[in-house]
Amino acid sequence: MISLKKQKPISFDELLKELQAKKTTEEEQNRISLEKLFNESFMSKCSSFKSFQEFLEKGNFVVNSQEDIDNIPDELFDRHVVRETHFDNWKSMLNQANMEYAAK
Repeated sequence: MISLKKQKPISFDELLKELQAKKTTEEEQNRISLEKLFNESFMSKCSSFKSFQEFLEKGNFVVNSQEDIDNIPDELFDRHVVRETHFDNWKSMLNQANMEYAAK
């Protein structure tokens, strides 16, 4: 006869925490660093800057994480993108960088 061990039931809260932790880990693995996404080649092609950091500094933006970028008001960041690149807004710049990165 095969002996089956019974597993202790997991509570809904424990399951939810476990699933959220797994999702966060997967998102972190899939997230591309800003330096890789907006590399020197991309920035030189679409602006007069060699790095994304230079581009941000020109706009007086202090960015250390994706969250910092997310917290910049869209209108303000869009204006900077229009002024300093050949893109119409931040979203189009981000989309193009993602497409080029994915093509590599």
